[in-house]
Amino acid sequence: MRDWFAATLAVVFMTAGASMASAQVADTVLFNGKVLTVDQQFSTRSAVAVREGRIMAVGSDADVRKLAGPSTRTIDLQGRTVIPGLIDSHLHATRAALSFSTEVNWIGAASLADALGRVREAASKVKPGAWLIVVTPPATLDTFRERRRPRQDELVAAAPNNPVYVQLAYGWAMLTPLAMKTLNINTDADLPKGNKLERDAAGKPTGAITGNLVEFFERLPKPTFNEQVAGTKLFFRELNRLGLTGVGDPGGNNVTPREYQALFKVWRDGQLTVRVAYSLCGMTDGSEFDEYRNYLAMMPQGFGDEMLHFNGIGERITWAMNGINGTPPEADKEKYYQIVRWAAERGLAVTMHWNSDDNVDHLLGIWERVNREFPIGSLRWTIAHLNDASPQTLQRMKTLGIGWTVQDARYNSGDEVLKTEEANDVMRQPPVVTGHKIGVVIGAGTDAHRVSTYNPFTVLQWLLDGKNAGGTVLRGPAEIPSRADALRFYTIGSAWPAHDDDVRGSLEVGKLADLAVLSKDFMTVPVSEVGGIESVLTMVGGKVVYGAGPYKELESGR
Repeated sequence: MRDWFAATLAVVFMTAGASMASAQVADTVLFNGKVLTVDQQFSTRSAVAVREGRIMAVGSDADVRKLAGPSTRTIDLQGRTVIPGLIDSHLHATRAALSFSTEVNWIGAASLADALGRVREAASKVKPGAWLIVVTPPATLDTFRERRRPRQDELVAAAPNNPVYVQLAYGWAMLTPLAMKTLNINTDADLPKGNKLERDAAGKPTGAITGNLVEFFERLPKPTFNEQVAGTKLFFRELNRLGLTGVGDPGGNNVTPREYQALFKVWRDGQLTVRVAYSLCGMTDGSEFDEYRNYLAMMPQGFGDEMLHFNGIGERITWAMNGINGTPPEADKEKYYQIVRWAAERGLAVTMHWNSDDNVDHLLGIWERVNREFPIGSLRWTIAHLNDASPQTLQRMKTLGIGWTVQDARYNSGDEVLKTEEANDVMRQPPVVTGHKIGVVIGAGTDAHRVSTYNPFTVLQWLLDGKNAGGTVLRGPAEIPSRADALRFYTIGSAWPAHDDDVRGSLEVGKLADLAVLSKDFMTVPVSEVGGIESVLTMVGGKVVYGAGPYKELESGR
């Protein structure tokens, strides 16, 4: 009797299950393409189905199109390549976004004349006296045909009635006379300590300022809150244009809780188009531990949702240990240890800015000490930068379960690095092939936007050719990854530090439907053309957040 009842019940459940399965109709089907799943086998398929924001199926056109119903949106890829949405593991997105609607963007300009044209165009759209601010990586100039910085007279000619400020990374800036007058700058005494006015042979100021410009930049007018909100939307749409659907934001200079408010508003309003995993930096030199304990009392690891969540502390844990060269004082190391021990005890992720393998033992020694008390292997701690990581260091990282977020620092290096005694060492930087073979999880990124471009395809090309912005090869073939591995670094590898590799970073059933349809095939286009790839269709959670060309009308809100 029991066997008969069990068999009957099984038939009932099987029938119900079949009925439920038949009712599962896809919201969107993309077909007739080349879908790079970036799964463990790096499988290639031709179609993908999306339902309720997640990947419903990946497979052949025939199989996937069976999931379409009368209300399903079908998208003909026309042979185009689809990749998982790119994730920048180290992009100062919150800070970059605040001023994106008010700054003049030089990234992507082909020449200085083009860049000056952007200043001229911006001047035509604002009132006389309104500031025009450019902050761009020095390597931008290496991509210009002229290969030089702008002169003061050129900026004046482009915007005679506006104060103009052009800053290269953090070390050099050019101001027009109107900008200097507005800020009341006449001598070095009018600048923050460590900054100097550049002068010509006659002793006359050229308009340039050198030094660490972090403090000086704070003197410039700040965008209004509404402008910050607008900038956040614009910047994230710009990232969507380039196939980005996620960023890991490590905080950084000039970023306090106040600077997150525009991002939070866009998130609360449901208008965020890039998933953000953000870390909190130590803000006040000497008071970092108190700040962490106060600010994070009500913010556990992972607090937030699928679009925005808190991802621990970094990249500057303490000011004293940030980017330090040589041997740090024991007192500074002990203070740092107390903070990261506290973080490990509470299950917080940690990301750490570190420059050189020469002294990385001081950092890893502290982390190994913490690991003996509170294992960190499951916490997704990462080291950012560390371009010269040795095999021994990478093995220690692997043993601890530490990831590595790699940026395109050498893309931004000049040719002069090959003239030093360390030229051979430069040719292996960063050793991503070695790190990958050892088993260190690698996430790719840019460190944008003050010191580098935010364009992921520029970085992907750099990963594949090893050339700096000027076109000189700075990395040898031994550390050139395959295209598949480079794409892994920028997708599943970058999802790992955010604790998200189980829900995004590859196009697999059940994962979030974050994807980009490319203008060219990343796997077959000449390497020299990789940097010119863009997205023609970007989806975040199944929602079209960017569309161009034949897909322009699909963009949500149009």
